[in-house]
Amino acid sequence: MDRYSKITNKNKREIVLLKSFPCVWGKCSFCDYIEDNSTDEQILISTNKEVLSNITGEFKVLEVINSGSCFELPKQTLLDIKNIIISKNIEKLFLESHWCYRDRLQEMRDFFQMPIIFKTGVETFDNHFRNNILNKKFNFDTPADLKKYFDSPCLMVCIEGQTQEMIARDIEIIENYFDYATVNVFINNTTSVKADENLRNWFVSKYKYLDDNPKIEVLYHNTDFGVGD
Repeated sequence: MDRYSKITNKNKREIVLLKSFPCVWGKCSFCDYIEDNSTDEQILISTNKEVLSNITGEFKVLEVINSGSCFELPKQTLLDIKNIIISKNIEKLFLESHWCYRDRLQEMRDFFQMPIIFKTGVETFDNHFRNNILNKKFNFDTPADLKKYFDSPCLMVCIEGQTQEMIARDIEIIENYFDYATVNVFINNTTSVKADENLRNWFVSKYKYLDDNPKIEVLYHNTDFGVGD
């Protein structure tokens, strides 16, 4: 499992994949990422300390991800992150959180005392597909409702059951509403949710121009950020 990497094309930053307690929701139909979770706090803390020791502060920006939300990291790990931020003179932090923690985001800002870009796995702005097919338990009405809390939506595209129209609407929303966004092209994993290769071929052809958009990062494989396995 690769847990440290540098992103050097868009929004240059260091990124770490840390271990956390189980995801508060943990029922998304497409996700086997939560298998990285653990209830052994000492293993979490020791693993995360080792990963964090790689951070150099080269870009003054750090992204911390885990198999869930930042609120599921051990308190000691949060302290270790804060100490690294101070010692390496990091000036901006990317964190990720589920929608259910939306009213607690300020807690992280108060704790770290620095600018934080909050990402969230909305997956799609189609309410039916997001909640009834992907089982996200993520309810809001408009993109503006999401933007009140989160800076950077993460989309999942090219899943069986999605349509070109749904994906086109999602891309239009992130292009027009948000300053940051990530688009994950779904690949088959251990879940029953399957990728749609025809949609993938269409998406790669139609949206190749996103590779040149400085605010949108497209992951054609789930390890394109250099972390994971």
